[in-house]
Amino acid sequence: MTSFNRSTSRRLKKLTQIPSVWEGDRRPLSSPSQHSDSEAKGECILWVDYSQGVVRGMDVVASDIGPEAIVRTLMQAMEHPQSPARPARPQRIVVKDREIQFYLRGVLQDLDIAIDYAPELPLIDELFRGFADILDSQTPDLPPQYAQILREKAFAIWQAAPWEFLEEQQILSIEINKWDVGTLYASVMGMLGMEYGILFYRSEESLKQFRAAVLRDEESTEHLEEAFLKQDCLFLTFESADETDEEDDLADLPLSEIDPTFGNIHPLEGLRSVLYDEEALVILVAIESLSRFIRDHRRQLHEDIFPTLSRRYRISLPQSEESTKSIAVTVSTMPQLAAELEEMAGFGVDEREIGNLDFQSLQDDLIPEDSFLSLGVVSWEMLEYLRKGVSYHPAGEIKQVGDGLPVILIQTSRPKAKTVIERIETVGGLRAICFNPGADSFDGDRYDLGLLQTQNGELFLFGEFLDEDPIHVEARKKWNQRCKNTKGYCGLIIAKGLTGASRGNPQLRDMMALFEARSLSPKDLGIGTLQLMPQLKFE
Repeated sequence: MTSFNRSTSRRLKKLTQIPSVWEGDRRPLSSPSQHSDSEAKGECILWVDYSQGVVRGMDVVASDIGPEAIVRTLMQAMEHPQSPARPARPQRIVVKDREIQFYLRGVLQDLDIAIDYAPELPLIDELFRGFADILDSQTPDLPPQYAQILREKAFAIWQAAPWEFLEEQQILSIEINKWDVGTLYASVMGMLGMEYGILFYRSEESLKQFRAAVLRDEESTEHLEEAFLKQDCLFLTFESADETDEEDDLADLPLSEIDPTFGNIHPLEGLRSVLYDEEALVILVAIESLSRFIRDHRRQLHEDIFPTLSRRYRISLPQSEESTKSIAVTVSTMPQLAAELEEMAGFGVDEREIGNLDFQSLQDDLIPEDSFLSLGVVSWEMLEYLRKGVSYHPAGEIKQVGDGLPVILIQTSRPKAKTVIERIETVGGLRAICFNPGADSFDGDRYDLGLLQTQNGELFLFGEFLDEDPIHVEARKKWNQRCKNTKGYCGLIIAKGLTGASRGNPQLRDMMALFEARSLSPKDLGIGTLQLMPQLKFE
């Protein structure tokens, strides 16, 4: 058995011994009426002076901490007691646990303190009854009757992963018309890979006001926090169950390590991570109808152009909702609102710069066939070096937001690189970069076609990517988010060194030209899905 050092015993014996009886005990924090895991909440250690009716020491420890913890708390009660008590040691200690009694007798044998057992500890019993009343009166995060089903629906959303194909501005309306809720406007978070979840705005106006405030004050932390608290929405977010995994992408964690969180934000209430009965039913119905909509229209929602879709569902309610067994809910996409939000963010085409797109034909003879191609990003620091060290063609003032400028990198041989650069310069430079859908009517394959548009309106194919290629899908997600950060600006880098040591990883010395441009969506380009013709050319 561990005992005090002799110096510690001498120090404690110097404390004034007062003629009082102290009670000590260690009990779980959760009350008997709660269904929560008491081990998760830990245990409370209390030392009280029964003679004076005051608490001298208290601590909360994990349930698996050994008996040494009760001794450490006793030392604090003697040497550094809570006010108004003064440092002292008692003449007698009473506990209601035989193991604690025998343990303390061994540890405190040199301190002239009697250690007794009693089946009841009146003062501590009263204090813990008070703690239990407080715990019982606390509102749980979720109504108990809906907690399990809400978590199940949340995990279904997590596995559906709508953030893989829906951007934050691609809003879905959920018409409920019950519990004083008309229509919710769902915004999916997570394409950036930073925060995953869904915001269910109670009004279109609240959604627009928040977006406008973020765009206006995106560099002011104080104003962003104020704008955040002025939202009017319910929310579902996902976090790591292990707080030590904060640096990991949640998408890489197993389902067992994902923790869904529900809550409410309102200008007059602020942020509240608690749902009451009606709110729980509203978000339950919203999540279930959204899950069904995603299941039924997943392929259409994967398209580059946000489609017009609508579907009606009948959602069953939990049995505790006696008056109504089910309700009808309509879920719809809102392409017009999405376009409006994109315009607010400046993420799209400036018609004054781009002008009318005069599509003649798609050419595939600009980029050499054996070129190395990648979608990536150039840090803002590296961008400054590039602008000074290579043939540079600016497109406008680019705001430095995010990790850098999204770029398409084309690496080929030096002679071919010079030819590509000269040809682009001859027609006035690069106007835009676009990814447009393409299809092969013979084998049914669908493609994501990388296109370059020069200032004279000509379109050149630089890459063909299968829609189902997971590497390209991930690269496109990052490309889209980075272009959003830069308000639609991107770049094309032409590099040499295809056959040298830097093949696939060109260094600054290998880069020969940087063309800055605008990123176009298929809707901006307006040429529709390109079909692969028998001549093996996209037209």
